[in-house]
Amino acid sequence: MQNNPLLDLSGLPKFDAILPQHVEPAVDSVLSRNREKINHLIETVADPGWANFMAPLEALDDELERVWSPVSHINGVRDSDDLREAYQACLPKLSDYSSELGQDKRLFEKVLSIKQSKEFDQLTVAQRKVIDNALRDFRLSGIDLSEEKQERYREISSELSRLGNLFSQNVMDATDAWHINVTDKSEISGIPENALELAEQTAKSADSEGWRFTLQGPSYIAVMTYADDAALRETMYRAYVSRASDIGPGEGKWDNSQVMCDILSLRQEEAVLLGFADYAELSVETKMAESPEQVRTFLKELAEKSKPIALKEVQELADFAKENLGLSSLNPWDYAYVSEKLQQHRYAFSQEALRPYFPLPKVLEGMFTIVRRLFGMQVEEIDAPSVWHEDVQFFRITDETGAVRGYFYIDLYARKQKRGGAWMADCVGRRRTQDGMQLPVAFLTCNFSAPVDGKPSLLTHDEMMTLFHEFGHGLHHMLTKVETAGVSGINGVPWDAVELPSQFLENWCWESEALDLVSGHVDTGEALPSDLLEKMKKARNFQSAMQMCRQLEFSLFDMRIHGDFAAQSGTDIQRVLDQVREEVAVVPAPEFNRFQHGFGHIFAGGYAAGYYSYKWAEVLSADAYSLFEENGVFHQDTGRKFLHLILEKGGSEEPMTLFEAFRGRKPNVDALLRHSGLSQLENAA
Repeated sequence: MQNNPLLDLSGLPKFDAILPQHVEPAVDSVLSRNREKINHLIETVADPGWANFMAPLEALDDELERVWSPVSHINGVRDSDDLREAYQACLPKLSDYSSELGQDKRLFEKVLSIKQSKEFDQLTVAQRKVIDNALRDFRLSGIDLSEEKQERYREISSELSRLGNLFSQNVMDATDAWHINVTDKSEISGIPENALELAEQTAKSADSEGWRFTLQGPSYIAVMTYADDAALRETMYRAYVSRASDIGPGEGKWDNSQVMCDILSLRQEEAVLLGFADYAELSVETKMAESPEQVRTFLKELAEKSKPIALKEVQELADFAKENLGLSSLNPWDYAYVSEKLQQHRYAFSQEALRPYFPLPKVLEGMFTIVRRLFGMQVEEIDAPSVWHEDVQFFRITDETGAVRGYFYIDLYARKQKRGGAWMADCVGRRRTQDGMQLPVAFLTCNFSAPVDGKPSLLTHDEMMTLFHEFGHGLHHMLTKVETAGVSGINGVPWDAVELPSQFLENWCWESEALDLVSGHVDTGEALPSDLLEKMKKARNFQSAMQMCRQLEFSLFDMRIHGDFAAQSGTDIQRVLDQVREEVAVVPAPEFNRFQHGFGHIFAGGYAAGYYSYKWAEVLSADAYSLFEENGVFHQDTGRKFLHLILEKGGSEEPMTLFEAFRGRKPNVDALLRHSGLSQLENAA
């Protein structure tokens, strides 16, 4: 046990020592070794089983992950030209390696022989699931194809890997390249002080006067929500919604138009090669949903319930703008601004009023307390062996017996050369080795406003929910008790179930018992006042139907472009988006809006023909949380039940089986509609 590298953390990446010139040689080395060892296994193991065949394969996968995971992470949080070049050089090599193994008939026959052996029934549930998943993945990698078609599959996989990375880089570069400097104080009226301090600091760091606003999330959202100057909002809006397009910042330099077309065309070709009608069918093959038709029906039913209510919300907004703000019509850059004014008017509430009560250190402390009360886990900050940026923190999780369950890095602030958004990624996966238990390690990444002048970062309630969301993913990865890497943590979990723990944890952001733990005024330490809490709760479902329709727009667009047709041109993509908007959108998009050019979830992430997963899993998470509503939000037995039946199981069992074991029945949509305020509104309508 003392040889387990993770027990003393010496096996974690040394980020300060990873240089771009190291990347490609390291990847070449591990791929070469793995190929040699896999070939040796195939040739020498006559009677394959778990111990003599699958376990060694798992160890080889782990060696590759140990090399590539930190490189992939740095590529997203500390981009540079040299690293980008090295990263891109490795993508086709990794894709070729994956396709090569997936199409190796000798390897397939060895794994199949284990499935057909007497030993199979003696294996653990997790081990059997790994083998079943592997056989499925062989089929989805083209194991049954002719050599010619297998070669084409490999070419497609390699090119898709390159194009996805290019799409992401174009969005990052277009975002980083644009800014606007403001020196006239009258133009910044309405923008909150904390956002102005950040803008002033950004300007100073660039040797500029006044305030510099960028397309990074904290800066952009502050302007669009609060700036009284419509011209400033319009300028920011036009730049943001046209990023990485033919008309956006850079005048086409980072245009994703052709990239999207190529990605969709190759995905369609890949699907047909593998015997599917389209990529949507291929995508659903590994998910909870049974068919693209089931997904579309699910989304359309939500749209039918939401759109009539959303149209009323839009009309309320237009009426308010006309009567109170002198706006006879609403431009696209007015919606967030007017919505904020209406929310303040109706509920005397603003997200900005909450910021002083949610200093980031207090939020982290409270979030960890909530996790201790729910799941019996203790979270404490410790010294990291190495980090990639001075703002990064490192934590350890231990359970009630004192056993270490995992570790995680947190990188929370927006900056240049860092991909926007928020995400969790695995650094190391849990698995049993010859030396003991390898513990899981996670990366948690957000893009909040950085501290200014020694003051802590102050979060809005929405930002706090983002943090809880990503930590929910992290808990799913770190609290697993599965000892087989292929289905431990988030591994092997269907994409439309992986959002369950993350959305589930968000619920505690609304409970007064929990808010007492995460709030504390930055100056006085005072907890969130009850009157402000009540206003926040009343405003919880403000424009919830509009928000629902927007998510449904994204989801239906995703399913449509991957299912109803094979895109041949950017015009087709825009046409499909326009048609979807006509069906479900309630806020008109201007002609210059190029939302799709920055839709990284489906073009550069893992959500292709799977963006619906957010809504699908939201049904599961809302219904799971309703058991806490029945028993108490900190009901210990219910918390431990979720821990044991959901978080600890990873991908070792089918998610519907696990959900039914937890909830005692199949999920239904009622809790989601209730939490969104749509059931009451629907009845009122």
